[in-house]
Amino acid sequence: MLYQPTINPLTRRRLIVLGVSLVLVLAAFIGHAVLTHRAPPATPEDQRQSHAVTGYDNAEPTGDRPAVLPNLKPTGDPGAFARKVADALFAWDTTALIGRADHIDQLIAVADPTGESTPGLVSDLNNYLPTSTAWIELAHYETTQWLTVDAVATPSLWAEAERQAGSDGLMPGTTAFTIRGVRHRSGVWEGEPVTSVHEVAFTVFIVCAPSFPRCHLLRLSMLDAPLD
Repeated sequence: MLYQPTINPLTRRRLIVLGVSLVLVLAAFIGHAVLTHRAPPATPEDQRQSHAVTGYDNAEPTGDRPAVLPNLKPTGDPGAFARKVADALFAWDTTALIGRADHIDQLIAVADPTGESTPGLVSDLNNYLPTSTAWIELAHYETTQWLTVDAVATPSLWAEAERQAGSDGLMPGTTAFTIRGVRHRSGVWEGEPVTSVHEVAFTVFIVCAPSFPRCHLLRLSMLDAPLD
């Protein structure tokens, strides 16, 4: 039998208000962004237009091909946790034995312990990762991806979300971080190594102490539609 977490009425109310607050803030400041947005996967045309490279910078993964993804190391540091989530969200290798579903499972493992936010988070993650069909296509070009993080900061609009939620609205320790960085992709086109880069920005919503001893992932904004 699957474990069904018990949620007291106060926790449920706070989670509902969190969802409402995020919707209000996102609706007010993101506007025309669509819920079905997906990060554009690299296509053969993208690879062909990229310049060839002879080496890799320090941010690129090594040549190792692990069979399983490591668990994200638990931490109670909100900023450090947000960075871990950002790195895990963008780091994948279509030539490895690890598949698309494994990357989703890795982040769901650090999701909201109550389970209330998990369905929404699964939808968020599906919008960040290439589709299953695109994953197979990208594997033909030995595509790998990783992220160089440039900035991690609490968005100024988060104060407005907290104000709308009120003193009893959000679980204590709930916060948001906007991540800005560069998405790197590398692969092989016609036998030659190629790479491409793309600036990205997004917001992670998390909850830490005092609600929980370690941080947990609640939701993600749409890619390139962060809170500022």
